Amino acid sequence: MAARKEKTFRFMIVGGGIAGVTCVEQLSSQIPSADVALITAGPHIKAVTNYKQVSKTLEEFDVEERPSSVLAEKFPNLTIIHSAVKSLCTQSHSVETADGRVFGYEKLCICGGGRPKLLTWDNPYVLGIRDTDSAQDLQKQLSRAKRIVVVGNGGIALELVYEVEGCEVIWAVKDKAIGNPFFDAGAAQFFIPSLEVDKPERAAPCKRTRYTTEEPEPGASQTFTADRNARRRGSGPTEAGSALGPDWHEGIVLRGAEQVSRRVSLEYQCEVEKIFTSAELLDSPQQTIGAENEGSWPVYIQLTNGKTFGCDFVVSATGVVPNAEPFLHGNNFALADDGGLQVDDHMMTSEPDVYAAGDVCTACWEHSALWQQMRLWTQARQMGWYAGRCMAAHMLSEPIELDFCFELFSHITKFFNYKVVLLGKFNGQGLGPDQELLLRCTKGREYVKVVLSGGRMVGAVLIGETDLEETFENLILNQMDLTPYGEELLNPNIDIEDYFD
Repeated sequence: MAARKEKTFRFMIVGGGIAGVTCVEQLSSQIPSADVALITAGPHIKAVTNYKQVSKTLEEFDVEERPSSVLAEKFPNLTIIHSAVKSLCTQSHSVETADGRVFGYEKLCICGGGRPKLLTWDNPYVLGIRDTDSAQDLQKQLSRAKRIVVVGNGGIALELVYEVEGCEVIWAVKDKAIGNPFFDAGAAQFFIPSLEVDKPERAAPCKRTRYTTEEPEPGASQTFTADRNARRRGSGPTEAGSALGPDWHEGIVLRGAEQVSRRVSLEYQCEVEKIFTSAELLDSPQQTIGAENEGSWPVYIQLTNGKTFGCDFVVSATGVVPNAEPFLHGNNFALADDGGLQVDDHMMTSEPDVYAAGDVCTACWEHSALWQQMRLWTQARQMGWYAGRCMAAHMLSEPIELDFCFELFSHITKFFNYKVVLLGKFNGQGLGPDQELLLRCTKGREYVKVVLSGGRMVGAVLIGETDLEETFENLILNQMDLTPYGEELLNPNIDIEDYFD
């Protein structure tokens, strides 16, 4: 970076997603006299709204996409720089933006998020869902679709398959059950009936993430184009917008071209072997497909279970990878095995004065026995908030301890219109053979799973309105010996909340 620095900021944050915006808010309010800069490629940022502390570690909030000017008006000490990052030089403490400007920093926090782990980047019939643009693109393509294939088994796939109407959905998952990152096979079976009935009417309009969709001009092409695919991919990972927040699908209409409400077919324990067009199908006589898939579908997908399906397009919902690549060139960042920037218990990377938060980083301190990192919006908010506190504390030479939110993994979400609470080692992650499971299930109403190790509660999955989250959180944190209670712990006739009050 030979260019002269336009200005040097006390604090600089890269990324307008949940982690970056939370970090900005924390720093700007904690040290109002300090110059803070936010570098973000898009005109909008992700704002956390309606924040509610449900219990010691559980939190709920909405995510709204707002113009970045809203943030600038709130904090007079904040400068917003609208550009992607071209390069970072940790030696000279400077960042060059894509439009050729160079800015200096005293302390920098990288909140670059993650980028979709697409099946392929060069097929116009393969869509990824990561940011607002890609969600809007999905809405447009779906409105003309009769059949789609969804590949993946994480949160985006779960939400998408449940929300899509008016279109046949083939859902390919690599596991034996749906939702493998979040729950076990028993919980998966609890959800399956929800895919076989019509969705309930929504009680009230959602006030979460908002989108606007431009209608195509009369006469505009209604087919996939290489240009659209290039826009969706962007010229590199830095082009992607901020990650979608909770209830990302609420602001868009996920309806296909058919009159049917929903039709979902599951293909378990399989992955994608090949994706090819109808022209390639004709050129390959040895390629066989079932009679129900014959016809002039734009694209075909062959799975490892031997089945081939024709469809209008494929949704690749196979997770994300840390978007660390734009910051690596010429620097000596230590990377974790998953490709994330390694951070210590003060959210510091291996480079001096450089911090990281959210999906781009990997927590490499010694974790609490009851916490694990999952790239979820709750952890993005927590990491961004804590990184801001650490940056301010280090600038003021004040001591700081690891925040309590890293003591116990906790997450509230919604799948298939059911409230879902995950606590601790909810799937027995990393536990030995001495773990014990207690289950309670009322079909269509609730599913409760408790994970015990050595007679002590170490994790729980709560689906439905169980009202057990705070009690179970306390039991996990207190590590009380529950051996005397046995299966009575989940007896529906015992008010466990009062019992352990």
